[in-house]
Amino acid sequence: QPSAFWIRSICLGILVLAFSAPVNAVDYLSVATAATLYDAPSAKAKPLYVIARDTPVEQVVVVGAWVKIRDSAGDLLWIEKQQLSAKRTVIVRIDRAKVRQEPDEQAALSFEAERDVVLELADIASPAPLGWVKVKHRSGQTGYTKTREVWGL
Repeated sequence: QPSAFWIRSICLGILVLAFSAPVNAVDYLSVATAATLYDAPSAKAKPLYVIARDTPVEQVVVVGAWVKIRDSAGDLLWIEKQQLSAKRTVIVRIDRAKVRQEPDEQAALSFEAERDVVLELADIASPAPLGWVKVKHRSGQTGYTKTREVWGL
């Protein structure tokens, strides 16, 4: 019969593990090349639509060579793992996102991006202030936009 000491030690160990797990362990990836999305993890499944290159997706689960993803609309779909990239992108989720030269609402405007425009995350090594993210347009323009204006973070 285990002693009270061992029971307390095991309970404490379980609590430490539970609270040390990452709270926000969401994995975002991007689509490496235009790819067909399916309703099940098989090329014989029903094809739903083609997703554009660089579109950000959330990885939900991996089953062999297939990944169940969530898109910016919240739909759950399947894609072949080889068609995904670790490149980090975001997609504009409002009608027009303002991208500023500095992470400040009063800063000069760098450019604007319309809904569904894909932007690359820029300078990931140097995080922007809370509530802001540095992005890069495919034209080369960079700047900061509010995190609530994009999806994929």
